[in-house]
Amino acid sequence: MKRLSIVVLVLAAMPAVCGAQALDCVINPNATVELGSPQDGLLEEIMAKRGDRVAQGQPLARLDSEMEEMNAELAKIKAGSDIVIRSGRFQADFRARELKRLKALVQNQSVSTSVYEQAEIEHKLAALSVDSARLEQEIAQTEYERAEALVRRRTVHSPVDGVVVAVNMSPGEYVHEQSHLMSIAAIDPLYVEVYLPVASYGNIKTGMTATVRPEQPIGGEYAATIAVVDRVFDAASRTFGVRLELPNPDFELPAGVRCRVEFEVSPVVSSSHD
Repeated sequence: MKRLSIVVLVLAAMPAVCGAQALDCVINPNATVELGSPQDGLLEEIMAKRGDRVAQGQPLARLDSEMEEMNAELAKIKAGSDIVIRSGRFQADFRARELKRLKALVQNQSVSTSVYEQAEIEHKLAALSVDSARLEQEIAQTEYERAEALVRRRTVHSPVDGVVVAVNMSPGEYVHEQSHLMSIAAIDPLYVEVYLPVASYGNIKTGMTATVRPEQPIGGEYAATIAVVDRVFDAASRTFGVRLELPNPDFELPAGVRCRVEFEVSPVVSSSHD
């Protein structure tokens, strides 16, 4: 129904299009994000309220993370310990000295070859235990990094620069995968949506500029650039959609506003005369 109402307004303005008069349009956010959480848990804190301007990466909510922090601390202790490696090195050094001593005794025929071979095997096993201890420490370090990542995931960050449209949950509520913590509208740039008659299709191209005039009480004139020209028409109304990008770096312009847009050239193909 929303699109039909816009189409009706466009069709009503079509007789005056050849005179390069403005067409009805709507200014929308470029995205509206329903912010969720990658993990389940009890919501501990909400760090933004409705109407706040937020930046990409800014923390907006935090889930209870006591258990995750404890697991991370345990993993940190394990990753930082080198006792097993030092023990393995001590045994390997001992086996190396013993092997060297037995080698001299074998040459003097004071001990049998089998005794030396057994010592050689034990030396190799001791060296392998050091390699195994190093591997275990690398695994412990990875587990610590994983535990830290789980702690970080308990804090929800803004994926975009924008404004908070609504806060849907409060501290103490349980967050699950389908929960929407808050809604954020990205409004730089803004998208200006307008529908044009099919006859205009050849004249409207991406990269062209147009003048956008928001309705009162906003008012003013703003330059916008055509970003999208639909390649699928609406057969019933014989119109196609055009999207313009309107820069809004200071967030001065609100979204959800009706407007009028005037293109630099007439969007309708004029008849040629000799």
